[in-house]
Amino acid sequence: MSGPASPGMWISGFLDAHAAELGAARNTQLAYGRDLKDFLDWLARAGSSPAEASREDIERYLVFCDAQGLARTTRARRLSSIRQFYRFAYEEGWRGDNPAIRIRSPGREARLPKTLSQEDVTALLAAAEDQGRNPADRLRNRCLMQLLYATGMRVSELVSLPVSAARGDPRMLLVRGKGDKERLVPLSPPARLALADWLAERDAREDAARAEGAAPSRFLFPSTGKAGHLTRHRFHALIKEIAVSAGISPAKVTPHRLRHAFATHLLAGGADLRSIQMLLGHADISTTEIYTHVLEERLRDLVLKHHPLAKS
Repeated sequence: MSGPASPGMWISGFLDAHAAELGAARNTQLAYGRDLKDFLDWLARAGSSPAEASREDIERYLVFCDAQGLARTTRARRLSSIRQFYRFAYEEGWRGDNPAIRIRSPGREARLPKTLSQEDVTALLAAAEDQGRNPADRLRNRCLMQLLYATGMRVSELVSLPVSAARGDPRMLLVRGKGDKERLVPLSPPARLALADWLAERDAREDAARAEGAAPSRFLFPSTGKAGHLTRHRFHALIKEIAVSAGISPAKVTPHRLRHAFATHLLAGGADLRSIQMLLGHADISTTEIYTHVLEERLRDLVLKHHPLAKS
């Protein structure tokens, strides 16, 4: 059996199968698609194709990526995409071999996540209450920020929350994360209050729209856009506006950095790594372990105060 007729069909065949078998999220699919398109475009310029590419071709492509100044993490991700692509092609019989199987990864740099101080987060939460064109927007923005910091959700998980998850004054939210996996995250009292206030306003607006013939939305943060809910890009811009109002550099504030703040502040307060792993929805605890840098000073003080040899 030979492979598809065009490079684009190789990519679409792989992505369709990947989505069906693993339930990969849309953002993951888009990332794979971008990586593989860049690789296949490079192959075409080199006079090759996915059916003809050799191990040496893939290695030359990685050298090209390095020469372009791409970070080690980006090169590692692209090689991972190529490996999965050729493993699929081999299993489907599109190729008689897997040219990527023995190529070593450039590895990942162990970078510490950038985070925000508790003072910064307090200022952001206060600023969110006054950020917005009207009272409804301000209630929504307050709810978004409170939920993000209280739960450590990914921004895509936050903006796409179904309204059903918020019914009944919940103490915990059911979140659908990467790979369509579900997890429960507890809500703090301020987050529950902000959620209740926004839900009342949201429902009132939905009732008014429904009276005029509009279809009800299933999302907690509805929008008239194609997605049907507030987009990641709009929330990213919104959090920058809130940062300016709080007197914090907008370059310092991102939705993902608030997720980091959630984890580091929990860890500094005494939470264990396994619990934080579950709350963040990490598949592997090694991903969570990067947050242990926040414990260094606290553990050093603990040893100096309580270890018998330190006292002597």
